[in-house]
Amino acid sequence: MKKLTLFFFFSALSITGSIAYSQDTLPKFSLKNVGKNRIVISWVNNFQNIRQLSIQRSFDSLKGYKTILTVADPTSLQNGYVDGKATNDHMFYRLYIMLEGGVYLFSKAKKPVLDTATAPKTEITSVVDSLLRVDSVTRVNPVVFRIDNLQPGDSATIPSPVTIKNRPTAFVPSLYIYTHKDGYVSVNLPVEEKTKKYNIKFFEEDETPIFELKDIKERNFKIDKVNFYHAGWFRFELYEDGKLVEKHKFYLEKDF
Repeated sequence: MKKLTLFFFFSALSITGSIAYSQDTLPKFSLKNVGKNRIVISWVNNFQNIRQLSIQRSFDSLKGYKTILTVADPTSLQNGYVDGKATNDHMFYRLYIMLEGGVYLFSKAKKPVLDTATAPKTEITSVVDSLLRVDSVTRVNPVVFRIDNLQPGDSATIPSPVTIKNRPTAFVPSLYIYTHKDGYVSVNLPVEEKTKKYNIKFFEEDETPIFELKDIKERNFKIDKVNFYHAGWFRFELYEDGKLVEKHKFYLEKDF
């Protein structure tokens, strides 16, 4: 399956400079509990064709993951993030990595540990303090996107020392039906051991029906944007063996 994510608004920390303790190369990553409800996630990037990198967190090692950060520049050789909002220090973390062409992978899930053998407490504290200092992070002026100007792939990272109230919720596209960077609508249905029948109904944003794909045989294919007549938001309903499994939307950009 493939995924393309666009965001209205989010905040992040883009860490520069070297980190005192060693980092693992993607898809591996380092995960340290440095105390005071702070978890440090860091990595070294060796992918030349990386297009997106997101940090996900869950109470369970297999499911329930939620994205807590999408990195502004996934191509950075060395990067990291300080998570200070985890419910506890026993949660699981993993990385979502999308490569060129929409192909993506997940790292193995990990729980944070305090590695006192390689990073003494004083050293770890100085590392976190350096990550949180104003001069060790890249700060970008706040940007707000209007929904009618959004294009697939648009994202923004807006670290800010000021707490922003009424921050809009980020749009998270479907894992199954989404707009690809080439302008087509990509469909990537689950591959099951047992054959299942999938139907997809497409609608205008106001719920006006457009067309329906019935008893789909292919699991991975693209739909030309000309089938939707215009640019903008469209809705869809995905059915598995007659049961609604997802109701979502996607955005098609203009050609000119």
